[in-house]
Amino acid sequence: MGKDVIIACDFPSKEKTLEFLDKFEGEKPFVKIGMELFYAEGPDIVREIKARGHKIFLDLKLHDIPNTVKSAMKVLSSLDVDMVNVHAAGTSAMMKAALEGLTRADGTRPKLIAVTQLTSTDDKALHEELLIDRLMTETVLSYAENARDSGLDGVVCSPHEAGFIHKALGKDFLTVTPGVRFADGSNDDQKRVMTPAHAKEVGSDYIVVGRPITQAEDPVAAYQRCVNDFVGD
Repeated sequence: MGKDVIIACDFPSKEKTLEFLDKFEGEKPFVKIGMELFYAEGPDIVREIKARGHKIFLDLKLHDIPNTVKSAMKVLSSLDVDMVNVHAAGTSAMMKAALEGLTRADGTRPKLIAVTQLTSTDDKALHEELLIDRLMTETVLSYAENARDSGLDGVVCSPHEAGFIHKALGKDFLTVTPGVRFADGSNDDQKRVMTPAHAKEVGSDYIVVGRPITQAEDPVAAYQRCVNDFVGD
């Protein structure tokens, strides 16, 4: 399974997004379209970026009753994205419904992954606000097991958790890991972070990198640095 760097295109408008992607002359990086951009521009921005030749991770983190999520996934499946996600906290019934809604009549579908715990959540918030009286590692692994048992392809997790998820659930169960920062950069609002090189060592399949690339003085160079550190030999 090939590793890849996914750029989080967390921009407020189509214009800023396309201006950013135009910097990558001759390259078509894998991109993440999240809530900010999708809510600003709607499905058309997905179609336009796909038409430009990019792979797309549509990061909307669906979390609702099973029937609502199933219906929403039927709509998203028509956008020809490569990966979509839900919150694992929505339970196995919701994840199975999402998978059913996402699968097209011909049996094809994008990859479906589940968010375990956000990388902005630390143990203190887990215990004191979410009232989960287990270790972060136990919680994440349990959510990942539920996702695997529901037929999903993988999970979104911190790179700190990628290694033990693969050990428990196999190397083919995908780990998509945000919370990646350069050693000489800022952690911003992320709590559980790791460098691209270390994420490679622990077994992350995809790293999702936003501000260290999008806000860099030279975004293309920052992207290449990520690729070299994470994908390179």
